[in-house]
Amino acid sequence: MIRSSLAGKQFILTLKSWGRLGEVVANLEGEARPVFVQGGIPGERVRIEIVREWRRYIAARTVEVIDASPERVVPPCKYFGPCTGCQWQHISYAFQLETKKLLVVSALERVGGISNPPVADTVKSDLNYEYRNHARFTVGPKGKLGYVNREDRQFVGIDRCMLMDPRVNKILSGLQNKCQETTQVAVRCGINTNDFLIQPTLTNPEINFSSGQKHYREIVQDRHFRIGSPSFFQVNIRQLNQLYEIVKRKLNLSGVETIVDAYGGVGTFAVLLAPFVGKVISIEDSPAAVEDALINGASYTNLEFRQGRTEDVLLDLRDRPDCVILDPSRKGCHHAVLDALKKIKPSRIVYVSCDPDTLSRDLKILCAGPFHLDEVIPIDMFPQTQHVECVAALSLKRTLTKVILASSSPRRRELLNLLGVDVHVYLPDVDECIQAEESPQEMVVRLAEAKARVVSERLPSELILGADTSVIVDGRVLGKPKSSLEASEMLDALRNREHQVVTGVVLMDGLSKKTFSGLSSSLVFIRNFSDSDKDSYIDSGQGMDKAGGYGIQDKPFNPVERISGSYTNIVGLPLTLVTDLLIRAGYDTSELTSPDDLESENQSA
Repeated sequence: MIRSSLAGKQFILTLKSWGRLGEVVANLEGEARPVFVQGGIPGERVRIEIVREWRRYIAARTVEVIDASPERVVPPCKYFGPCTGCQWQHISYAFQLETKKLLVVSALERVGGISNPPVADTVKSDLNYEYRNHARFTVGPKGKLGYVNREDRQFVGIDRCMLMDPRVNKILSGLQNKCQETTQVAVRCGINTNDFLIQPTLTNPEINFSSGQKHYREIVQDRHFRIGSPSFFQVNIRQLNQLYEIVKRKLNLSGVETIVDAYGGVGTFAVLLAPFVGKVISIEDSPAAVEDALINGASYTNLEFRQGRTEDVLLDLRDRPDCVILDPSRKGCHHAVLDALKKIKPSRIVYVSCDPDTLSRDLKILCAGPFHLDEVIPIDMFPQTQHVECVAALSLKRTLTKVILASSSPRRRELLNLLGVDVHVYLPDVDECIQAEESPQEMVVRLAEAKARVVSERLPSELILGADTSVIVDGRVLGKPKSSLEASEMLDALRNREHQVVTGVVLMDGLSKKTFSGLSSSLVFIRNFSDSDKDSYIDSGQGMDKAGGYGIQDKPFNPVERISGSYTNIVGLPLTLVTDLLIRAGYDTSELTSPDDLESENQSA
């Protein structure tokens, strides 16, 4: 930290994007450090007050909203702002859910390097307040309980926390002004049992609650759990039920699997899943948590609890697990765990994480190995805050054996062969006319899908690739010329100027019954060829089966002077996009030729 010179000063700023901890980033004129503003929404114009300066950033709070976002609501809690425990009470709940999804997408792209990450909509919480079963209060002057502002470190005494279950607030009321003997008080409640735990042991005779309990009890999915005071347990029990159901669904259990519950804690997933699998091996480093887990799972004979570090136990397993559940702390998985998973190669991994950045970091490593990211599901375990829980489902990449090409183009087949794909051609019969009020970009994707769908109906279990390419000049779509005269008119329209080439690509996977699509666009500048060059080219017939009446690869005409974008897209099939769609569909492309090696103006196809 540096000595403050701006603290207490006010400025009017326009807020930009979300920051690291639920604030909004803004820029202050003449200041290189970003300003992180509490209580704002991107796009708003607000008056801010500087709270504190740090070496790399400036902390501020919103004191007046000049131009408000339509998503702004009135925070119901009188402590909102000074408390900093909630960051988003001023934002509509629907926008909170949308924003959390976007933040997960951003982390996967930014940290994980995953393009077009498969992120579902955020699973909402039925309770937006009164959902937490666990509170840690700071003891302030005269035994007052409250929280500490994370930026200015000022104590904020509270009488009631709106995020806490009423049972926690009842205990808070009973402890208020009676806890001078300690500096912090932790309260945990069983939402479905009315059991509770207060730590540490409090000796003040005015306190009417027992304290110092070693554990408390909770019920989840009709299963009873004992949770020791040092053990982790989810703070939102109602959302824990949804979390469990998602994990179970993504494991795709048949009833005979051996699964590993890594970072197993008190055995939550292990106990809940035991009736639906052959065997569960739960790994946990904390002896106290393992002690709880042994009690929680005592009625099941197919549970095995191993105390130790996950990275050590995984490689010591006698049997290869079918599935692995990862539920590490906020810091994510140890690199040795990820290395072990790449060696063991379970069929499925379900990764539960409360930190999108560390999740993305670990997914990048797993997906660089033998695993494919099927889906990430954000779950709102923490309404009114910027925190989000995620479930990431991964599976082993599938071997690419062959692709059915729904196209008559010999160039597309040649390009796929260059990529290293075993291609089988099946000709579709599709009306390729443009529809009213349809853009060229929409048209090529629609036609690519129509071609793939026609073939998929005949070969429902196969991997089908459909593609369609158009040349666009002056907003007009040029297809394949129907005559020499039309070919001449097309080439005249393209001569000595720039135009656009767009290709829609659609992949239909008969095994997963999923469809993946994309669009590639390139700019092409045609040289100022002579009429005799044009006539000779038309007489050769080379351009008659190509959109726009030419081919970039056609010799000796050599119509193209320069391009911007994908070369293979101009030929008729963007190989980078094809590879990306195969990866999104879960296929192993490591044995294919790198599309970058084929994206060259000098590449002949």
